Amino acid sequence: MQTLPFVAADAADVLGLASDDPRRAAVRVANPIAEDAAYLRTTLLSGLIGAAVRNLGRGQQDLALFETGLVFRERPGDRVPAVVPPVDRRPSADEVAALDATLPEQPRHLGALLTGRYEPAGWAGPGRAADWADALDAAHLVAEALGLTLTVTAGATMPWHPGRCAALSLAGRPVGHAGELHPRVLAEVGLPARAVALELDLDALLAVADTTGPVVAPTISTYPPADRDVALVVPTAVPVAEVTAALRDGAGELLESLTLFDVFEGAQVGPGQRSLAFGLRLRAGDRTLTAAEANEVRDAAVALAADRTGAALRA
Repeated sequence: MQTLPFVAADAADVLGLASDDPRRAAVRVANPIAEDAAYLRTTLLSGLIGAAVRNLGRGQQDLALFETGLVFRERPGDRVPAVVPPVDRRPSADEVAALDATLPEQPRHLGALLTGRYEPAGWAGPGRAADWADALDAAHLVAEALGLTLTVTAGATMPWHPGRCAALSLAGRPVGHAGELHPRVLAEVGLPARAVALELDLDALLAVADTTGPVVAPTISTYPPADRDVALVVPTAVPVAEVTAALRDGAGELLESLTLFDVFEGAQVGPGQRSLAFGLRLRAGDRTLTAAEANEVRDAAVALAADRTGAALRA
């Protein structure tokens, strides 16, 4: 979908953005179409929320909306007034460059918003409501389509819920957030509880993808997989992404997929600790793996996770 890039003056307040949040630096249009939408958006979420509210008002409860488009940010430093070149000749390259320097930064973003059921109800079951994990999974799918892997850490950025927000980065550079929207924001805009959203800096992703070359399709093996599960106890301060990366590196090229399927905290693992259960799917392209080979790969993955993160196998 595509929404208009114009927002109201209080758009940042509606999203609960902090006073020092760079998304508050909105550019005012000199000749707006309407005074109640006289500013250029600094995030795609304002338009997506508006579109969702309109659909909900028309009886559409289960929504999965997405958009790619430009956002507009004031450039740092003092604003330089534009000098309009004469109309009796073609502007010079320097004049065009001077005009460009007065424009706001305009990165291309990708955003999505989900409400209601992610899986519809039917004869097979009652369905499933969209949750923060679906927003995070969508962000991973975007990155994987470009041949990239996002790093995920706990985030606390409005308008997301502080306990259900993932901060996403790539090669150490922040590229977005995904998770459940803050209850206060949902109440303010009229969205149902537990609505989720994501926003990614698409230009930042594409810039890295351009340096890595074309995405290569995976080779499909005709040999059967070998599945191994491991449960690791780690300090709660250790990001899941660090444990995941260590397991991937330790397993090596025989690892086909790695899935986190359970997180547990309680007396059984001790205070300040949590148990992370992973499923490893191993497969070779030229042979059926023996049980000994699969166990060796699993043990190598666990050993590297222990070395890097202090993880220990759960008894």
